[in-house]
Amino acid sequence: MLRTYWHLGDPTEAELATIAARLMQRDEPAAAVVAAMRLPADDPARVSMRDVHTALEHGVPADAPPVLRDFFARVDDTPDWVDPQLCEHGAQVVRRFGRNASDVLLQLALIGGYRFGGPVDLLAETGGLRAATAKRRLGETQTWAIAVAQEGGMRRHGQGWKLTVHVRLMHALVNESFERNGRWDSQQWGLPINQADLASTLNLFSGALMMGVRALGVPVNRADSRAVMHLWRYVGWLIGVDDDWLFDDERDQHQLSYNVLQVQSDVTDAGGQLAGALVDVQTDLEYRVLPALAGRYERERLLSMLEGFLGPRGMRDLRLPQRPPWAFGVAWIRNTVSYQLIGRTPAGGRYLEWRGRRAKDLAMYRYFGGDPGEIGKLSV
Repeated sequence: MLRTYWHLGDPTEAELATIAARLMQRDEPAAAVVAAMRLPADDPARVSMRDVHTALEHGVPADAPPVLRDFFARVDDTPDWVDPQLCEHGAQVVRRFGRNASDVLLQLALIGGYRFGGPVDLLAETGGLRAATAKRRLGETQTWAIAVAQEGGMRRHGQGWKLTVHVRLMHALVNESFERNGRWDSQQWGLPINQADLASTLNLFSGALMMGVRALGVPVNRADSRAVMHLWRYVGWLIGVDDDWLFDDERDQHQLSYNVLQVQSDVTDAGGQLAGALVDVQTDLEYRVLPALAGRYERERLLSMLEGFLGPRGMRDLRLPQRPPWAFGVAWIRNTVSYQLIGRTPAGGRYLEWRGRRAKDLAMYRYFGGDPGEIGKLSV
């Protein structure tokens, strides 16, 4: 369906060779910071957690270790192609997607991605099959995506910018740990967090997100598409994706994703187990009204929407119970009223912003209750 809709071509031998090479490439600037974190405490070149947090919040002190100065000199040097106003436009579009965005990211992007071996097996290795871990990781992903789409979120001291650099260093820590602990088969999967997987994962928040919300009846025009792509192009640059795999054009992003899909492994046991954990954790989230009933409803709603996104074969691949896709019909009705009727009125923009804020607050409450949302701490 992806190939037909976007008129995509099959990858060339050169493109497949590039993907194969980048499966074995890590984020070297972030890896250098992690290596400095591993140095003895009395080594002047050692980077501490305090050094990292100071640099994120306030900038790099003049006496910081050289490797940290080099890393932040890189991420602080925003490319000339970044258009802050276009990023703000993209963030506004994402905010107006409201709950549709969190639905697509969970169902089509995260759980849908579990049909392919490799990254999902790494998640399982890092404890993703436990209910508490699944809930925390969903909350962390939600926190980061919301921060990126905040007004001013991707400016230097915006929460989205800081969390993106934080996530980049988290990736490097995981990569370094699994490269040396003997629990990861790089010959089979590539490096634990490699350039190919990182670039294709970026698409889940941009191209796949827009395809998903369109499937739920949300209109996305060409200008809005370019703005969302530009926002996530900058996020991708900041998180360490190679420049030639960053796109402003949605079709170009889908072409790369289609090419990467051609070399993905089939579903593994970890895919079905982790998908089941994310479905079951819906009953453990925080709900303000009738929590037991609300949890059961959300679990059934999730299964119904997954049926619509993944189809019967996808549900069988992940060993998930099948349900009629009634939730798709509900979403279509809701979105037709919100975007096609109310959204076209003079007050439509303010209404969609309000719905987006409500959806954000609801999502954060479900994952964190009354506590502030946060991303996992950096630790060595």
